[in-house]
Amino acid sequence: MYTSLLRKNLRAQQLHAMKYVQLSPPVISSSLTQRTFANANAASLDIEKFGITNAKTQVHHNLSYEEIASHERKNGEGAFIKNGTYTIDTGKFTGRSPKDKYIVDQTPSNKKIWWGDINQPVSAKIFDELYEHVTKHYSLADKVYVFDGYAGANPVSRKKVRFITELAWQHHFVTNMFLRPTSKEEITDFKPDFTIVNACKVTNKEYKKHGLNSEVFVAFNIEKNVAVIGGTWYGGEMKKGIFSMMNYWLPLDGIMAMHCSANKGKNGDTALFFGLSGTGKTTLSADPHRNLIGDDEHGWDDDGIFNFEGGCYAKTINLSRENEPDIYNAIKRDALLENIFVDTETKEPDFYNTSKTENGRVSYPIYHIPNHEPTSRGGHPSNIVFLTCDAYGVLPPVSKLSDGQAMYHFLSGYTAKVAGTERGVTEPTATFSACFGAAFLPLHPTKYADLLQQKLKKHNTAVYLVNTGWTGGGYGVGKRMSIKITRACIDAILDGSIKSSEFSEDPNFGFQVPKKLSDIPENVLNPREAWSDKAAYDVTARKLANMFKDNFKKYVSADVTDYSKFGPQV
Repeated sequence: MYTSLLRKNLRAQQLHAMKYVQLSPPVISSSLTQRTFANANAASLDIEKFGITNAKTQVHHNLSYEEIASHERKNGEGAFIKNGTYTIDTGKFTGRSPKDKYIVDQTPSNKKIWWGDINQPVSAKIFDELYEHVTKHYSLADKVYVFDGYAGANPVSRKKVRFITELAWQHHFVTNMFLRPTSKEEITDFKPDFTIVNACKVTNKEYKKHGLNSEVFVAFNIEKNVAVIGGTWYGGEMKKGIFSMMNYWLPLDGIMAMHCSANKGKNGDTALFFGLSGTGKTTLSADPHRNLIGDDEHGWDDDGIFNFEGGCYAKTINLSRENEPDIYNAIKRDALLENIFVDTETKEPDFYNTSKTENGRVSYPIYHIPNHEPTSRGGHPSNIVFLTCDAYGVLPPVSKLSDGQAMYHFLSGYTAKVAGTERGVTEPTATFSACFGAAFLPLHPTKYADLLQQKLKKHNTAVYLVNTGWTGGGYGVGKRMSIKITRACIDAILDGSIKSSEFSEDPNFGFQVPKKLSDIPENVLNPREAWSDKAAYDVTARKLANMFKDNFKKYVSADVTDYSKFGPQV
């Protein structure tokens, strides 16, 4: 997999504690630890409405990592590998279940939602029935885990989030992934802006009567500020659930929400990397000369860039100490491995064994990465990179986009679905995903595009399209773009040297392609020259260009800004 090859060695840098959010282990006092084991917590935390009313139910609130490990061991939910990392198996659900995601269709939010296959409507009545299934289940729970924390590193716009789970490893997961409170005062009288109740053991046997797609459900009620999860054990549903909500809340306040990674140079310059899972978003932002702000979810407000999260969720396929030392070394105590093959005798993980899934993951607090940015924030970006995995092999390794073209390609979100990130996907498949993350957009994509355009113009941000996919032919014929070439393109963007290149206009897509750049062969910079059959390239390029045009028709209407003129003109 390209993601596993793309990660580079980073130089360790010792950094001091951050100012705004907690990136070190959760600080919980001994008195709070004792209080978390008290059964009266259900009332004090105001979680009785979720069915947690049984006096015998143990409620555990914001456990320390040491306590979490103790619960995981006692519950027997997984196993510890040789170095002390906990590993768990999520059953048949090794990726998200996008066909089982629903939003309650009710006022006033239903006037804002981008309804369709991604945001499927469900009635308030059906949601209430699902909610009742979940609360009945929790009324019989022996123990419950409650995590209170934050989404968003800017205190002005951050959201208080709560997760209720019945598995210690799920408590572990959200402790890794979200911003952790720094003191017991922060979680005393905590009033969440949104709560996710994870009832992974509950399935909806009446899904056909409800008109739903399966026994699995991931259902959001925006007006009630709650979501319920049932039938799937995959941890990423909780992470992406809050991401979807941030993508709803923030743009309505004029703040851009983005599916991207971000890093910060020694001179303070910030760069963003957009892309779907497997395109290199996580690993291309890893740079020994730059600090990692975050690997997946960010906001852009009047102050600059800020991470939504307090951790990373990295793919582990083909992970090695030699090629990916920082992520490899992040797998230690407090990290959490998902769906990884472990040798029963040596208790060592085998990241090359994908018999379980190609979407094996590790979650860990971001401070496991030595050169993380301690504030989780950066200034307004100087450069933005759109990463695409071109399965047809016709896009150049790097091209410069005008503001209009940036909006067109942002809305198009062309890439390839990478094996394993969704159930049923076993090899790269060409797809278009609006804003490089359509699965997480509650609002119409043009809402995000308009916000991004405003930001680009205001801050004079340059945008580039980088192809991490195929060259010399499509999937099955050509070869994957080499790591060396992709890194050279990124380096030229970040150090500004690409600006001095001479450019030519791509005849099919209209963007600007450098004629010479670093040590990259010219026949690679010009993708047509990399094909032995030039006529076949021309046919394939026109085919892809027309796919862009056909896909973009849904974004052309009298109600939204028309960016179609910035697309292919074939």
